Amino acid sequence: MKARSRSFSIPTRHSNRESAQRPVRWTRAAVLRELKALADPRVRAKMAYFGVDVPKAHGISAPVLHALAKRIGKDHRLAQQLWTSGIHEARLLAALIGESEKVTAAEMERWVRDFDSWDVVDAACCYMYAHARPAWKKATEWSRRREEFVKRASFSLVAYLSYKDKAAPDARFARFLRMIEREAHDERNFVKKAVNWALRNIGKRNVRLNREAIHAAERIRQQGSRSARWIAADALRELKSAAVQKRLRRKTA
Repeated sequence: MKARSRSFSIPTRHSNRESAQRPVRWTRAAVLRELKALADPRVRAKMAYFGVDVPKAHGISAPVLHALAKRIGKDHRLAQQLWTSGIHEARLLAALIGESEKVTAAEMERWVRDFDSWDVVDAACCYMYAHARPAWKKATEWSRRREEFVKRASFSLVAYLSYKDKAAPDARFARFLRMIEREAHDERNFVKKAVNWALRNIGKRNVRLNREAIHAAERIRQQGSRSARWIAADALRELKSAAVQKRLRRKTA
């Protein structure tokens, strides 16, 4: 499948003004060459420290990737092609240039099977999935999956929906709270952190959901597992804090 091409102008060393503005086609091959040129061994060496342990990576910082995404612009077909490369930064870039309105449930299922790091999960959920039509359904479905990064995707998506979907009714988030309680026992690092994140974001949405999230956290604390105790303690600390309570009261005033 041939990518829809995009172009931008880059300066060259030619003195001729016409040749100094050379159009570059943003095809899959061109982007992969650009990513390889942007590789930074220092960034690559630090990835494992931040919990990103993947076999195919160049080492490119987030600001550099965001700048490249801005140069390319939105292009869903190109995003799909970059995803199939299996290169870590190509998949991050795919999440940045993909178009939410073109995301389908089938495509979400194809991509989620490839998730192998928390940063790709969160980028896809933030920049593509939170505004995609199947988002709510997939967040619920993925919460029952066993794979670590699939389950991470569920709760990462809930966390983003909590502040990106301004129109959603409280009842939808209340159902997510029950899902959070059910999965709070999971001890895996990238899962429990996402469960905690989703709980806190729901509880910061408004006064009513803050109250319901606090009650959910108190029930989670009674579950007894180490993961549940950590999730509850951390969430309660923030949700009951003076800063959060003041901000919520100001929103309802």
